[in-house]
Amino acid sequence: MILRFASPWLLLLLLVPLALALWPLVAKKRPRTATLQYSDLRLTTHLSPSIRHRLRFILPVLRLLALALLIIALARPQSGSAREIISGEGVDIAIVLDISGSMAALDFDPNRLGAARQVIHNFIDSRQYDRIGLVIFASEAFSQVPPTLDYQVLERVLDETQVSWDIGLDSGTAIGLGLANGANMLRDSEADSRVIILLTDGANNSGQIDPLTAAQVAKALDIRVYTIGAARPGPAALPFPDGRIEYRDSEIDEETLKEIADITGGLYFRAEDEVGLQEIYNTINELERSKVEVRTFTRYTELAVYFILAAVALLVLEALLRRTVLRKIP
Repeated sequence: MILRFASPWLLLLLLVPLALALWPLVAKKRPRTATLQYSDLRLTTHLSPSIRHRLRFILPVLRLLALALLIIALARPQSGSAREIISGEGVDIAIVLDISGSMAALDFDPNRLGAARQVIHNFIDSRQYDRIGLVIFASEAFSQVPPTLDYQVLERVLDETQVSWDIGLDSGTAIGLGLANGANMLRDSEADSRVIILLTDGANNSGQIDPLTAAQVAKALDIRVYTIGAARPGPAALPFPDGRIEYRDSEIDEETLKEIADITGGLYFRAEDEVGLQEIYNTINELERSKVEVRTFTRYTELAVYFILAAVALLVLEALLRRTVLRKIP
């Protein structure tokens, strides 16, 4: 709902009823010189004003309110409802996220998976007209959310995503299986641009599908794949569910991730901390922009008649009170 005045400058006329309301207060303070002499009124000083006398201030108040409402009506208040017409195509995106046990490593803040979740959140929030889906993988792959514009559902599922051993999965890394699931998710998409963003911190060691075979499938479906290797060089602390902490070197298969990107026309990125990971998603966000044109139309409804009716009602009420309950006796 949009509220506006077609002639807002006319609202300056509201200073007139304001001045009329303040004038009696100013006039009272001005010294007056008596021009007539009255007889002794001391015998009436003990009499209190009647209810009618006390309520007579209502009459000028009603008149001033009616004047203010007429001035507002003169400024033409309007209410409008906007309607968006969207033309063009958005981008269909499948986010393929590694949740193997090594994603609990502490070289990112709070860990690799936690940093990835936060950055993906920011990425989703920066999109508006694109359908986005989510695939997770460890030793197996699961399609969690099909491509959707309901980002709240997507982000809620993303928030609930945990590393494999916290949900009872074997801690393998089936990159090929995850990529194949992402390609299958976008297979029936009619969008002009279809994209997979695959993030992992390891090498393919599970699943029945080779990553390069899955990349060829994605290429055949005209799906571009951006691959991200997320791990800091050198050993990283990895906490286990039983409380143990081991230091393990990252095992990212950069050659395979680069080849997947090359086959499908995408790009490979290496993230060594959460800041670098955010920059990567920002880059992908700029590379994959929706080709959408949004036109907004607003239809306005005149509201002046309601203010005029209210002003007329106040004037009628003032006239009735002046001639009945609050009438003056000559």
